[in-house]
Amino acid sequence: MADVENIRVRFSDGSSGDFPQETPLYEVAKKFDDGSGKDYVAGKVNKRLVDMSYPLQEDGDVEFLTPDSKEGLDIIRHSTSHVMAQAVRELYPDIKIAIGPTTGDGFYYDFDCEKNFTPKDLTAIESKMQEIIDQDLPIVRKEMPKDEAVAMFEDQGEIYKVELLEEIHDEVVSVYVQDGFTDLCRGPHLPSTGKIRTFKLISIAGAYWRGDEKNKMLQRIYGTAFPDDESLKGYLHRLEEAKKRDHRKLGKALELFSIHEDAGAGFVIFHPKGAMLRTILEDFEKEEHLKRGYQLVRGPHLLKLDMWKKSGHFDNYRENMYFTEIEGQEYGLKPMNCLAHMLIYKSKTRSYRDLPQRYFELGTVHRHEKSGVLHGLFRVREFTQDDAHIICTPDQLEEEIQGVIHFVEDVMKIFGFEYEMELSTRPEKAIGDDSHWEKATSSLKRVLEDNGIPYNINEGEGAFYGPKIDVGLKDALDRKWQCATIQCDFVLPERFDLTFINSNGTKQRPVMLHRVILGALERFMGVLIEHYAGAFPTWLAPVQTIVLTVTDRNIDYAQEVSDKLTSGGVRVEKDFRNEKLGLKIREAQLQKTPYMLIVGDKEMNNGEVSPRLRSGENLKRMKIDEFISRVREECYIRR
Repeated sequence: MADVENIRVRFSDGSSGDFPQETPLYEVAKKFDDGSGKDYVAGKVNKRLVDMSYPLQEDGDVEFLTPDSKEGLDIIRHSTSHVMAQAVRELYPDIKIAIGPTTGDGFYYDFDCEKNFTPKDLTAIESKMQEIIDQDLPIVRKEMPKDEAVAMFEDQGEIYKVELLEEIHDEVVSVYVQDGFTDLCRGPHLPSTGKIRTFKLISIAGAYWRGDEKNKMLQRIYGTAFPDDESLKGYLHRLEEAKKRDHRKLGKALELFSIHEDAGAGFVIFHPKGAMLRTILEDFEKEEHLKRGYQLVRGPHLLKLDMWKKSGHFDNYRENMYFTEIEGQEYGLKPMNCLAHMLIYKSKTRSYRDLPQRYFELGTVHRHEKSGVLHGLFRVREFTQDDAHIICTPDQLEEEIQGVIHFVEDVMKIFGFEYEMELSTRPEKAIGDDSHWEKATSSLKRVLEDNGIPYNINEGEGAFYGPKIDVGLKDALDRKWQCATIQCDFVLPERFDLTFINSNGTKQRPVMLHRVILGALERFMGVLIEHYAGAFPTWLAPVQTIVLTVTDRNIDYAQEVSDKLTSGGVRVEKDFRNEKLGLKIREAQLQKTPYMLIVGDKEMNNGEVSPRLRSGENLKRMKIDEFISRVREECYIRR
């Protein structure tokens, strides 16, 4: 018998070892761990995620994943989604299963089932899942020719799996088997169902197959899983808190905005308070941009179709665009603001002394989003971006990137957000030369590293015209929201023949940065509502104080107070109704107004007001001017 070839393995701690070829990874883990019995859920071989049963094939680097690692947790959740699918199949044998991926904080699985699932069904499914987990069933990876997999799923009536298989170009595919349940999947997965520690099914929703409203509506069950009970309890607590903070509910309760099917899904109607909050943000944006050397510009909503073809949007983005025709000429409704900004740049000859040019626009754009993904202010079809384009010389590029990063850092501090950054690289669907992509990516990376900013790599998620830095802010519940972005673009300046006269007197191509700070104002407002639970800081509050009368005889003085506050720049509401003061105070607290000013006989006789905080704390009586100064100072400190 021929000798078995040895494989040289290098471990993440710097040590190494030799193992016979085909040694499964779980045996390698025993040697690496020196028998201490660490609970590994999967591994990486030469940076590729694999199951613990993976047989070593060649020399390389090996890393083991624990349940509390980011990738380990993702594998736990993915395996739990398979267990859920098995449980649903055992309880409802006639169902068809679709897809069951992980999400940012859990997983879901889509089912085609005649029965409409209810919360009571979730309890039964959880019980069946626990039975499967308690059996500690091995989760076994099998590879088979694609045509055999198609035949197998056709025999099972799994039409969605067959459709997925038909789009796979590989000749060999992988499935995972636990007991008698088989699912199409690339993996990796846990070694067995017993490795799942704690889980919870969360909710039920409808979901079109492939997210397309033309397809059949399926039933989606959401769930989550964690390495320990404490983590799950913490998550469920945050989930309950998130329900209380839901911006759609608060938006209605606080009279900020509404969305009406009569007007069209995905189109927001701002009520007076919501429009005021938006105006405060817009004024803040203009002030912050102007003091950083940006120029305010404005472009049209419609541009000729030829412009969108020239930019590459028609070939690479048209499924997200709206089009129309005027007098035989085709137009595209803008999904982005960059084209008009380039036309402004081209309106005259530019010298290197004129650069950088920083154009800022609160630009309203339209993007076609499928109805199934529309979600309050977070996902809409019309929104306004704090969009800017910086056109600079190649030598200025990194300094301008750094300037935008500092801008982001300043603004996040003002709103009290922590944040993370990630570098998104060239997508499969991209335009432009490799050399330009390399320069752009290197510049973004170098600025991050030179400033000591930690970042993750998001492979293949750049814009079609350039790589980008995405900024994910963290709210009060530690949820991550992508808002700011910095995109580095060598492509569009070339396509639109942007030039400047360099110091040698010859034409040279500039570089363009596309960037937003808050992102879409609608989305950012939704984040703010949930972050503050509707209780905005004084400088942001649409109504900063409400004047409450004790009796009707106080109305004239209360009106005088209100007028003086308005003249002093304080945003005021009045409640002069002939109702009990306690009722007025409760209603003002429900509106989360920062201050209530009580006006009774004592206040009227002394020319004072009695402030009360929304927390219920009463302040001492003070003169009107003193209160105005307090509000102004609070707004100044916040800013």
